[in-house]
Amino acid sequence: MKVRYFASVRERIGLAEEDVAPPSEVATVGDLVAWLSGRGEGYALAFTDAAKVRAALDQTHARLDAPIGAAREVAFFPPMTGG
Repeated sequence: MKVRYFASVRERIGLAEEDVAPPSEVATVGDLVAWLSGRGEGYALAFTDAAKVRAALDQTHARLDAPIGAAREVAFFPPMTGG
């Protein structure tokens, strides 16, 4: 699956996107965050407060407990504010 990173998440990880093949036990967005966090210091920093990181599955906002299923793309971005 393709994983895309935006804004401060991208800056900490050092990549805008990558293709990953997580193990079969990675079933939810939260599982993916935990798996990615173990891939290195930049990932761990990006997901330090996973509850604040927003995610989207195939361009639809998703919670950490959302099943990944057959998603082709997962995107992560920091919370946004607007005016």
